[in-house]
Amino acid sequence: MHATRLLRAARGPKPNITGFDPRKFAQAAGQPRYDPWERAEAWRYEGEFTRWNRFKGGFPGLGIATVAFAAYCGYEYLFLKDEHHSEGHGEEHH
Repeated sequence: MHATRLLRAARGPKPNITGFDPRKFAQAAGQPRYDPWERAEAWRYEGEFTRWNRFKGGFPGLGIATVAFAAYCGYEYLFLKDEHHSEGHGEEHH
């Protein structure tokens, strides 16, 4: 360690020149006994505005699109044949 760091560590924490201690301020504030906006803000988190409903509304049609895409991939894999690669084009042409 450098000598200056050792000296700073020996002195302890730096004094706060403003006298403002955020920890004491947070403890003094505590929780409000009565929130006048609580009733006015409650609708934002209930009913159709719950977190799950807002998440579902963010991706409309994603479930149907996923099922349709999976069905098409299955159909393509099972029923459609790739004519270009089934005619013997293998490593001999590369």
